[in-house]
Amino acid sequence: MKRVEIYDTTLRDGSQAEEVNFSLEDKIRIALKLDEFKIDYIEGGWPGSNPKDFQFFKEIKDYHLKHAKIVAFGSTYHPKKSPETDEIFKQLLQVKVPVVTIFGKSWTIHVKEALKISLEENLELIGNSIRYLKPHVEKVFFDAEHFFDGFKADPQYALAVLKKAKEAGADSLILCDTNGGTLPHEIGTIITQVKKELGEDLVFGIHAHNDSECAVANSLEAVRLGATQVQGTINGIGERCGNANLCSIIPNLVLKMGYSCSCAEMLYKLTEVSKYVFEIANLSHPPRLPFVGRSAFAHKGGVHVSAVLKSPSTYEHIDPVLVGNTRRVLVSELSGKSNIIYKAKELGIDLELDSPLLSKIVEEIKKLEANGFEFEAAEASLELLIYRLMGEPKQYFELLSYKVLDLKSYKHEAQSEATVIVRVPPGVGEVEHTAALGNGPVNALDNALRKALERFYPQIKEMELEDYKVRVLPGLPGTSSKVRVFILSKSKDKKWGTVGVSTDILEASCQALIDSYTYKLFLDKRKK
Repeated sequence: MKRVEIYDTTLRDGSQAEEVNFSLEDKIRIALKLDEFKIDYIEGGWPGSNPKDFQFFKEIKDYHLKHAKIVAFGSTYHPKKSPETDEIFKQLLQVKVPVVTIFGKSWTIHVKEALKISLEENLELIGNSIRYLKPHVEKVFFDAEHFFDGFKADPQYALAVLKKAKEAGADSLILCDTNGGTLPHEIGTIITQVKKELGEDLVFGIHAHNDSECAVANSLEAVRLGATQVQGTINGIGERCGNANLCSIIPNLVLKMGYSCSCAEMLYKLTEVSKYVFEIANLSHPPRLPFVGRSAFAHKGGVHVSAVLKSPSTYEHIDPVLVGNTRRVLVSELSGKSNIIYKAKELGIDLELDSPLLSKIVEEIKKLEANGFEFEAAEASLELLIYRLMGEPKQYFELLSYKVLDLKSYKHEAQSEATVIVRVPPGVGEVEHTAALGNGPVNALDNALRKALERFYPQIKEMELEDYKVRVLPGLPGTSSKVRVFILSKSKDKKWGTVGVSTDILEASCQALIDSYTYKLFLDKRKK
């Protein structure tokens, strides 16, 4: 079984993505997670570019990594200096890491226009840089920047760059599609020519960008043609359209192409790693990410679900468990009885196909969705609905009435005041009359409900609302339209979604809030 090294550049190339800004602590935490996942090489940054990267290399030494090797990134030395006097090289060696990656120009336009030196001088820069670094570190990787574009413009010079780096002792030559414009068939043609010129035993890797949506495909094609190292980032984050996505590359290599890598034994943690990095980056996790996204193994159509219940492989290209993901069955107006049976089974409820209750549930869901409800992301509301139709409503309080006022003043910021009257438990319990302020009517209503319920249910303090979304539904024009409110709540390690629909945004919000608090109390009771 052929082995491939996985080289992660999330902390350097990934940090160049728009909206990504890792703190020093963020970088340390991500590095430790990647080491736990058994990534082979973790590129920590460019120590000569900013103080934070330099400090990272200093602090990561306080942690004992179990598998990964930390890599420092830099360029060839400045044309007007020598390796001994160049500040970049001083800092590359000062951080004392086992591996250094340097990039050099392989496209003639960059040599002539960016560096403004001769083509021969550029070759000497590359050779001298590698020879100088080799005695000081375990390995030197050479990134041939813009290699594929350079090859298209001048094949002989691009090959000369690789030959010079190989002669100087580079441990691996990394072919870079820096602009991300190369297509898979071009990758194949060019790599075949490279191996013909430099030998079939050439040790090389691939570093692809995603500007043509081909970074993963290009990386897999390079490995198929002999690349022994793949560079990329978690979830493909990076400058412009991003880098090659390791969360897609790794499972494809291991599960579909028969290659081995160190993190293969940790593949079941892939989804966890993907979500962890985005959580640290304070980014929402895209649901449609292949392999690791929430929707990657989600089934909605009734025919699909019916088939999946019999044999998951009918509509799943791999078992989601292999990459740490889960199968999800969605409930919507497209749903058949199979969807409801599967969903109920997840909730611990057994329903027979010919059950009158099953038909009742399907009919009620389709009626509600015709009125604007949507349960795909509001699974908590769905679960509460099923229990209600079973005759086992989960009710812990009753909202008797509510009132919301907007308070405006020329001297102070606008606020809203909500007053609620609740009865705990419903029907026969104690009545609580409470008011609270908030930044807007929904926030005020939430604060008042929370304040009223906490006296009876202190565990409400553990819960918080993480997201609130409003969607105007098609139908009546303008402000007469119905709105759908979706609320995402969390408590400790559990998250759940609830939904409400009305022509009144406060009423829709109130429905979703009541379901959210009810579900929290239901979860706590179920644990006991």
